[in-house]
Amino acid sequence: MRFFLYRFCVTIISLTTVSYVFAQTDTIPNNNLSLEMQEWQNPRQPKEYTVADLKVTGANYLDSTIVLSVAGLQKGQKFTYPGSDIFSRAIQNLWRQKLVADIKIYVTNIIGENVSLEVAVKEMPRLGDYKFEGVKKTEQEELVKKTAIAKQTTILSENTRRNIIDVTKTFYEEKGFSGVEVELVEKPDPVFKNSNSLTIKVVKGKKVKIDGINFFGNENVRSVKLKKQMKGTKEMTKMTLFPSPYVSTYGPIKKYSFGEYVNDWGFLSGTKSLEVLDPYFRFKFASSKFNQKKYVEDKEKILSYFNEKGYRDAQILADTQVIQNNKMYVDIKVSEGRKYYFGNTVWKGNSVYSDTVLNNILNINKGDTYDGSILNKALGIEPSQDAQDIQTAYRDRGYLFIQVVPVETRIYNDTIDHEIRVVEGPQARIKTVNIRGNERTKEHVIRREMRTYPGALYSQSGLMRTIRELNALNYFEQESINPQPVPNQNDGTVDINWSLKEKSSDQLELSAGWGGGIGLTGTLGVTFNNFSIKNIWKKQAWDPLPVGDGQKLSLRVQSNGRAFRSYNFSFTEPWLGGKKRNSLILSYNNSKYYNLAGFTSRGTYEYDKNKSLTVNGFSIGLGKQLNWPDDYFYMTTTVGLTRYNVKEMGYIYQLPFNTGISDNLSLKFALQRNSVSDPIFPRSGSDLMFSVQATPPYSLFGSTDDQFRYVEYHKWRFNSTWYVPLGRGKGENKDRQFVLKLAAKYGFMGRYNKDMGFSPFERFQLGDAGLNNTFSLTGFDIIAHRGYPIYNTSDPTVNPDNTSQGNFNNFFTIFNKYQAELRYPLVTNPSSTIFGLAFFEAANGWKDYKDYNPFKLRRSVGLGMRFYLPMFGLLGFDYGIGLDRLTPGGGLKGAGKFTFMLGFEPE
Repeated sequence: MRFFLYRFCVTIISLTTVSYVFAQTDTIPNNNLSLEMQEWQNPRQPKEYTVADLKVTGANYLDSTIVLSVAGLQKGQKFTYPGSDIFSRAIQNLWRQKLVADIKIYVTNIIGENVSLEVAVKEMPRLGDYKFEGVKKTEQEELVKKTAIAKQTTILSENTRRNIIDVTKTFYEEKGFSGVEVELVEKPDPVFKNSNSLTIKVVKGKKVKIDGINFFGNENVRSVKLKKQMKGTKEMTKMTLFPSPYVSTYGPIKKYSFGEYVNDWGFLSGTKSLEVLDPYFRFKFASSKFNQKKYVEDKEKILSYFNEKGYRDAQILADTQVIQNNKMYVDIKVSEGRKYYFGNTVWKGNSVYSDTVLNNILNINKGDTYDGSILNKALGIEPSQDAQDIQTAYRDRGYLFIQVVPVETRIYNDTIDHEIRVVEGPQARIKTVNIRGNERTKEHVIRREMRTYPGALYSQSGLMRTIRELNALNYFEQESINPQPVPNQNDGTVDINWSLKEKSSDQLELSAGWGGGIGLTGTLGVTFNNFSIKNIWKKQAWDPLPVGDGQKLSLRVQSNGRAFRSYNFSFTEPWLGGKKRNSLILSYNNSKYYNLAGFTSRGTYEYDKNKSLTVNGFSIGLGKQLNWPDDYFYMTTTVGLTRYNVKEMGYIYQLPFNTGISDNLSLKFALQRNSVSDPIFPRSGSDLMFSVQATPPYSLFGSTDDQFRYVEYHKWRFNSTWYVPLGRGKGENKDRQFVLKLAAKYGFMGRYNKDMGFSPFERFQLGDAGLNNTFSLTGFDIIAHRGYPIYNTSDPTVNPDNTSQGNFNNFFTIFNKYQAELRYPLVTNPSSTIFGLAFFEAANGWKDYKDYNPFKLRRSVGLGMRFYLPMFGLLGFDYGIGLDRLTPGGGLKGAGKFTFMLGFEPE
C-alpha cells in the first residue's frame, strides 16, 4: 500500500491561469498502516530521513534517469520531514521543463529512517499523424521545416501549438496574404500511445500588394523621399491613365500637380519628376508584399530621415493599412515639428588640441542643419566611415581613455548651442601584444608587420594600419583580423589581443591537353606564399612543406608539345635581414620555341630543331620601404640579363636579323605607392607606380654596325589606379557596396641614337586578354584591351579585325590606356570572393612619336565576373564590345569578344 504525499494538478483557464492543488493528509488513524507510516502521517517533531529507493512510473518516452536528475532526487539523499522542501522543489523542477502534464510523488514504504519514493508522471501528448488543409504541397514541405514538427518527437505543449500558429501566419503574411487564419484540430491518435493527431487548417485570406504609400502632415520633406527610406515596404509597379480613387481617413491625399511641377521647374529635378509621374507610372524591382516586421523597421527609418534633415521632434502620429479590391494602402500621418540648426559650439576640458583644431575636425558650422547622428559620428561616439573624428584624433596620440560628451546648453527659436565636454585622461602605453591562432605562420612574421608594439603609445591609426598590413599578407581570413584592445585605466596601459585564423594562400596552376599533331600540352605551376627556405634541409619542417617565414617561392613548367617549353623560377624574401622591410627578389626563366617544319606521314606536326628561339633570363632585385613622403612608398632596383639565341627565326618576331645572339643587360628603377585596402577586392586606396628601365648606351661609345648584338633602349612606364567606395550597405549587407575603379597607364620606349632603329625587344603589344603568348618571349609588355583582338596597326580606323600575329605592325613604342570599372561584391568570405563588374576602356598604341595622338583611342564597354578561389587564385571572364568595331548593320557579333583570365588580372 502506498501513501499519497503530494499531488500536483494543473488546470488551464483561458490559456493563461494555472492553479495548484495539493491533497490534504488524512488525520484519521488507520490501523492498517505501519507504525512508521503513522508517524509520518502524524509527526510529533521533525525527523531526518534517507531516500533508500526511487522509481519512476508513467514515463513511456522520457528516460527515468533524466526524470530523477531533473527533479533533483537521488538515492542516499537526506532530508528532514516535516520542514524540507525537497518534494515541492522536485515538482517545480519537473514542471519547469514543460515535458509532463501531471506530477505526483508517493511514499511507498518506510523502514526506520529509510524512505522509498515513487515519482508518477503523466507525459505531455506527442504528435502523432498530422496534415495541413488549405495549403499547397510545396508550401506544406516548407511549413514542416519552419515549424520543426515531427511524428513521435514533437511534444504537444502550449508553446508548440502557439509556435505552429505564429509560424504559419507569418509564412503567408510574408507572401502577401492578409487576414490569415490558422486553426488546430487535435484528437487522440489510435496508432501511437499517448499521442494526438493534428490537423492544421489554414485560411490564407486575400493576397494583396501595396498600391500606395501615403504620407500626411509632411510639409517640408517630400513624400517620394520618405518612401525611398522604406527598404522593406515598397509600392507595386503601376502603369495607368486613371489614378487610384482611394480616399484616406486621414484626409485628402496630397498630389503634386503638373502645374506645380512646371512652376517649380520640376523637370530639372529627378525627385520632382518621379513624384508627378507616381499616380500614373512607377517601376519597382522590389517586392510589394506587406511585411509587418519590416514595416516597423521602416517607420524607424522614416523618423531617422526626418532627424537627418533637422526635424528632431518629428513623430508618427498614426498609421494604418487599408485593403480595397485586393490592394493595400499604407497611410502614415506624421508631425514634422520645427527644423533645427546647429548654433555655437563651446569646448571644455581640452588641452591637447586647441578649439580651432577640434572645430576643424568636427567640421560642423553654425547654421548647418541639425543632425544628432552627424554630431555623434564627428565626435566618435557612433561609428563612421570617415577616417578622422575627435576620439580617433586623441587616440592617435595615446589618449585611449578619452571621453567626449555633447551637452545641449541652450535651445532658442530653431537653434541649438552645444558645450562639448572633453575628459582627456592619461596617455595609454601598450603593455603586451598577444597573438593567437598562428599555427603555420611564425610569430616574428606577424610582429614585423605591426605598427603597435609594447612600450609604444596607443595609436588608433597604427592599429588600422596593422590590420591593412596583415590583410595584405593574405595569410589570414579577413574577418579574423580584428584586434581587441583591453585597457587598464589603473596603470594607464592597454593590452592588444589578436586572434587570427589562418587560411591557405598557396596557389596551384594545372592544365593538360592532347593536340592531334602537337602531342601533350600543359602547365604545372605552384606558388608558395608563406615559404621558409631556411628550414628546407630540416626533415621535420616538411609538413608537407617548410612554411611560416613569409617568403614566396614560385615554380612553373609549361609545354606545348614538341613546339615549346618553358621553365620559370622566382624567390622573394620580403624582409632581408629581418629588421627592415628590404626585399630580395631572384628570378630565372628558360624558354625554347621551335619552328614548324611540316607534317609527318602520320599527320602529326614536325618541328625543325635547327630553327628555334631560346631565351635565358636572370634578374636580381632589391626593394626598400621609404618613410618619406610617407611609408606607403616603396622603391625597387632590378638588374636583369636576358640572352636571345635566334636560329633562322628572326622574321617571325619582327627582328632585324634572322640568326644571331642578342644580350639585354638592363637596370630598372621603380617607385611605387600602394595604399590599397585589400589585395583581392579593394574598396579604397590607390596604387601608383613609376618606372624606368634602361640599358647602357653602347652606340655612344662605339660602332653601330652590329647594333643588335647588345640591345639598347630606355623604357618609361607610369601606372595609376584608384579605388573609390560608393555608398555602404547596412546590417547583414554592410560589406556590400559599389566600388569605382579608375586607372590610367602610359608607356613609351626611347633610343639613345636617332640614327638607330628602336629596339626590337621590350616593346608594347595591345589588345585581347593580355595573356602571355610567344611574343612575350622577346620581352614585350602585354597590355590587355577587352573587346578588341590584338592590334595590328597604329591607325585604329584601318581594318582593326585583321589580327594575324605574323603582321609586323602589331608592336608599338608608345601607348595610352584609360579604364573605369564599377564593381559590386556578390560573395565575400574566406573560402571565395566573387564580384561582378561593368567597364569602359579606351586605349591605343603608336609605332612612332610622330604618329602619337592621345585623343585617338579605341573604346570599349562590357560586363565581367571575377572568382577568387584560394587554391587557384583569380578566375575571370569579360564580354567586351569594341565601339570602334561597330559597323552599320553589323550588330554586336562582329564587335563583341569574350576574354578569359587565369591567376592574375592582366594590365
